[in-house]
Amino acid sequence: MMRSILTRLVAPLAAASFVLAGCGGQNDVAAPPKTSPEQIARGRYLAHAADCAACHTAHGGAPFAGGVKLESQFGTFYGTNITPDPKHGIGMWSSDEFFRALHDGVTAKHKLYPAMPYTSHRQMSREDSDAIYAYLMTQKPAAVPNIDPDLKFPYNVRFAVRFWDMLFLKDTLPDASSGQSADWTRGRYLANALGHCAECHTPRGAFGQLQDAKTLQGGGVGRIGAPDITPSALAARGWTGADLQAFFATGVAKQGSAFGEMHPVVYLSTQHLSSEDLRALATYLLGDAPPEAAPRATVKIDDTAKVSAGRGLYLDSCAGCHGIDGQGKPHVAVGMDGNSTLREADPRNVITSILDGLEAQRFPGVENMQAMPGFAGTYGDEQIAQLTNYLRVTWGGQPGDVTADKVKSLR
Repeated sequence: MMRSILTRLVAPLAAASFVLAGCGGQNDVAAPPKTSPEQIARGRYLAHAADCAACHTAHGGAPFAGGVKLESQFGTFYGTNITPDPKHGIGMWSSDEFFRALHDGVTAKHKLYPAMPYTSHRQMSREDSDAIYAYLMTQKPAAVPNIDPDLKFPYNVRFAVRFWDMLFLKDTLPDASSGQSADWTRGRYLANALGHCAECHTPRGAFGQLQDAKTLQGGGVGRIGAPDITPSALAARGWTGADLQAFFATGVAKQGSAFGEMHPVVYLSTQHLSSEDLRALATYLLGDAPPEAAPRATVKIDDTAKVSAGRGLYLDSCAGCHGIDGQGKPHVAVGMDGNSTLREADPRNVITSILDGLEAQRFPGVENMQAMPGFAGTYGDEQIAQLTNYLRVTWGGQPGDVTADKVKSLR
């Protein structure tokens, strides 16, 4: 669940994010939409649920005016302007055109890249699409030009995306959990159609397609990973339905806090969901018959000296905030004991957090986490490997098998 924003940005042919990549104005002014206050209010709620702001609102920029940089291994995309501006935004779009962009990835101007996850949003109902459209049309128009994608050949051949659609675009996405309850069904819609969780948390193939056989089993390319959020993996890291609901509502649970790109997901999206929808989302992720949360495993230490060296580094640089016994400090730093990121089999998110540090994070309500400094310039690869192994063995129940070469590859 704790992922970095690159987990949403680095999928082949695009990152998983709600981006109308390269959209411009249409030729004819759309007829004024017939709306009601209730529809607009519903559209606002759905825009939060779909996490539109994360990719369409740049830091310090006008709401929904675009400009968010989205990097991928094939080049760079930029979140586009979806305000009602008639030239740069969607002010000349009709609700039909907006639905077609969400459902098929097509505008009157051109084919969209799957940086806008129409692969997920095509499951959205027309009623919900119209409500989001109505809400966006009430926003203040912002005359902010769009930035064209900067892609390598042959990915800059936009027409080729049509062939990609023919091969990989499907009407529905596979489910990683099972259920039939009303909560499970609603949660499925929230996770798949609106929240588009699979776009980041599912591995992708050589052509950027979601690997259906591994739905929600973890994704991301490069230094940052979106973790496995299938029922068995969540339970193995100690998650329960109540913990997930608390995490989505506040960004903080006993398993840790949302960091990297999961932080804006909570802050801009899931904290705004109703308690009923939070329960539904947690139900879908774990299934109607959730597996029992597993206690933290105890790992046999094969190299005591190596782990002891890591403990010394922890006491020198980490214990002041995270506590000598890994208990953490409220409003300062999360606990290490049982931390979900430490319990992941893949160590890269732990390593990159140590190397890069974390920005200060503000959460819903009064909770905050202070900035964590990076140690890339303080410690060498072997030392960071030792520290990582100490954390994972002591509080994550994972083997101490991180090597200096692994750290070097993530610098």
